[in-house]
Amino acid sequence: MKAVIMAGGEGSRLRPLTSNLPKPMMPLVNRPMMEHVVNLLARHGFDEIVVTVAYLASSIRNYFGDGSEFGVKMFYATEESPLGTAGSVRNAMAELQERFLVISGDVLTDIDLSAIWATHVEKGALATIGLTPVDNPLEFGIVITREDGSIERFLEKPSWGQVFSDTINTGIFVLEPEIFDYIEAGRPVDFSSEVFPKLLEDGKPLYGAVARGYWEDVGTLGAYVTAHKDILDGKVAVDIPGFRLADGVWLGEGSEIDPTAVVEGPACIGENCRIGPGVRVGEYAVLGANVRVRQNADLERVVIHDNAYIGESTRLRGTVVGRACDLRKGVRCEDGSVLGDECFVAEEAFIGADVKIYPFKTVESGAVINSSIVWESKGARSLFGRNGVVGLANVDVTPEVATRLALAFATTLKVDSTVVTSRDSSRSARMLKRAIMAGLNAGGINVIDLEVATVPVTRFHINTGQPVGGLTVRIEQGDPQLVGIHFFDATGADMSEDAQRKIERYVNREDFRRVLPGEIGDITFAPRALENYAISLEETVDIKAVREAGFKVVIDYSYGSTAFVMPNLLSKLGADVLAVNPYVSTAGVLEFDAQEHARSVAQLVQASGAHVGAVIDPDGERLTLVDDEGRVLSATDAMLAYIMLVGDRLLGDRIAVPVGASRHTEELARAKGVAVQYTKMSSSALAEAAKEPGVGFVASLDGGFILPGFLPAFDAAAALVKLLDLLAHHKVSLSSVVDQLPRVHLAHETVVTPWDLKGMVMRTLVEQTQRETVLVDGVKVLHDNGWALALPDPEEAITHVYAEAASDTDARRLAREYVLRIRQLVR
Repeated sequence: MKAVIMAGGEGSRLRPLTSNLPKPMMPLVNRPMMEHVVNLLARHGFDEIVVTVAYLASSIRNYFGDGSEFGVKMFYATEESPLGTAGSVRNAMAELQERFLVISGDVLTDIDLSAIWATHVEKGALATIGLTPVDNPLEFGIVITREDGSIERFLEKPSWGQVFSDTINTGIFVLEPEIFDYIEAGRPVDFSSEVFPKLLEDGKPLYGAVARGYWEDVGTLGAYVTAHKDILDGKVAVDIPGFRLADGVWLGEGSEIDPTAVVEGPACIGENCRIGPGVRVGEYAVLGANVRVRQNADLERVVIHDNAYIGESTRLRGTVVGRACDLRKGVRCEDGSVLGDECFVAEEAFIGADVKIYPFKTVESGAVINSSIVWESKGARSLFGRNGVVGLANVDVTPEVATRLALAFATTLKVDSTVVTSRDSSRSARMLKRAIMAGLNAGGINVIDLEVATVPVTRFHINTGQPVGGLTVRIEQGDPQLVGIHFFDATGADMSEDAQRKIERYVNREDFRRVLPGEIGDITFAPRALENYAISLEETVDIKAVREAGFKVVIDYSYGSTAFVMPNLLSKLGADVLAVNPYVSTAGVLEFDAQEHARSVAQLVQASGAHVGAVIDPDGERLTLVDDEGRVLSATDAMLAYIMLVGDRLLGDRIAVPVGASRHTEELARAKGVAVQYTKMSSSALAEAAKEPGVGFVASLDGGFILPGFLPAFDAAAALVKLLDLLAHHKVSLSSVVDQLPRVHLAHETVVTPWDLKGMVMRTLVEQTQRETVLVDGVKVLHDNGWALALPDPEEAITHVYAEAASDTDARRLAREYVLRIRQLVR
């Protein structure tokens, strides 16, 4: 039988270990990952193997040769340029004129390949995909099958809201030669995103086979260490080289252990090692060939590659040490630290947790290294959340972190591109923005600095044409200790999740572009940014009609920089304005409470007889409205009011709202002849919808409004000006619109859901419900006069449950019903 091993991956997430070694050749218990795969294939009768190679292909060819040493025949197909998973297999088509199996060369598995092959034959399939359930399916391709095993649907790298199954594509396929009819020559083609969906579309026999056995994608440094632990614990059936010295302890040929040394199982010691007196080799330690460990060293949960030297009294915990590294006396390495090949660490040096030292680097005597060494750069954590990169100011988000983020961002852009930066008035934001600008310049990126500016003004200036993106630094509302770095794309909208992941990869790999001195970026300022923003906003409304309406408005600027923009604009609209908190104040921003500010505005509206009251949050993105009777509108009521007003003046044929919006949204829109487009609940999803042709208005569930004809992003000032325009056009008061709104009855609950059970919960909810479901984001189940939505939180171990019904009591009852279901599933 024939098989294909895909072995062309670089293994970028495993750097620095793969900096000069292809991922399939990474050792697992002292044998290359791919050797374990070859042995598995041989055990299941696959005697002819074609290996697709690309990155450092000679390492693989030199080790495996013609395969005779491993009991198989091996052939090689080299990719001159990346061809994707399917394209690389097609590159070997000349050797594949009969049924064959495809498997990755960089996984750890003992899956029953014969069972997958048998399923393929039994079903008469064109393609059969090996499937396995996993706890966290976010980084994999989910495959949904019918009862007979035929495939119904694919989801590539879903969000938690799309996890309707926890069976994932293992990358193990059984294929007929006819598959090549679906793989175009000469370009990169992927099985999961192109070939298999096309087979599904054409109705070809495409099946999934849930495989028995262990499977782990050894794609990260954490997974690499875990894979060793699982092997030593016997969770996966692989051949561990050496003879079994004691329970769970393997010793390679030619190795010597001093009688005073202690080896605690499980552990694996390779060939020709020397373990000195007083050494403790603790649990889950794996030593490669020719490793020397000097006296009194203490090793635990370590993976040490071939030819390393571990000096006396060293202490290593949870560390991976690359080939031929030299660690001298008294060196200490903490959990998660990784040293690339041929690093030299001098006496008494300390390597902190999660620090990565790239190959051929030197750490001086007594040095304390708490951040990674790549190009003499320093390592730090950087994780994107809902609102960009958020953490404690000067603790989690330090100037070093900000600079590294900026360098990563710069690396994703072309040299000499331009990026816009801004900040709020806080000292933390000022400090971090300066570090960011330095990082951008070092990566060859020019900066237009708006200094203190609102988020909408920043977005607007990005959208003027020249800039290719931007970012702003701001204190997070609700916690004065938190600061956030928010990234924008070339249109001024929130950066996409794909772009964020790309930046994260560069940060994790610590692989930044640094330009020559002549290419270092410049810094300029935009003195007319506010004026240009105001002029463009004026052009979106009927100034004459608004002036004739003679509005009296109470606006609370919440100490934000919107106060720089609005006064001049409102004066042109002829509005009589009572301004509250119209100056920039960091202390005021830190104490901002939208509801408290809205109550104060409501009193002023009633006392002054104003037509409209508004609270604009300090960032200028969210708007809280007060009608002329002093009623504070909820975010949902404000959304419905806009829909009633904007319906016949929509620049498009539909509005976009989150899937958790009230059902009355669709009823009101339909009455205006407008369609509703539901999106995911995230702000980035709403911003993406705003870019689509035909979308004329977008609203969130927390007071955010987007006018795509002006700016495809949340803008409280634009939303307020547009409201005045709409009220003037219809010649109505805001209170009269509010009086016509339907009563909305929504409930929101949360239920603790462990991360490893989220996929199971979502899948089971889909399988168990007998009602119509909406799977835009989470599982939305439609009920009579209402609905319930279960949505896993992307950052916390909880699931949100939203519900709408005919009354508040019914909505709460429906929400609690689903909370109870989820709790039962979790138990």
